[in-house]
Amino acid sequence: MRESQAQMILRYITETGSITPVDAMREFACMRLSGRILDLRKLGYPIRTTMEDSVNRFGRRVSFARYSLPSTGQMEMEL
Repeated sequence: MRESQAQMILRYITETGSITPVDAMREFACMRLSGRILDLRKLGYPIRTTMEDSVNRFGRRVSFARYSLPSTGQMEMEL
């Protein structure tokens, strides 16, 4: 059975700690990471969003989301 984009993204977050839209585009050709994150949240995964700032290649300030799962200890404390 073929792994869905949401499953691949969940595995990536678990293995690397987080994912950004650029990571999702590069690794999985995923144009709508926020949509896949919503799918995972609907399945009950407590995915966190952290907004980050950077400067693009034109020197302009940009913001983007970084998605992660809380550590096991943090998840137990939240429940």
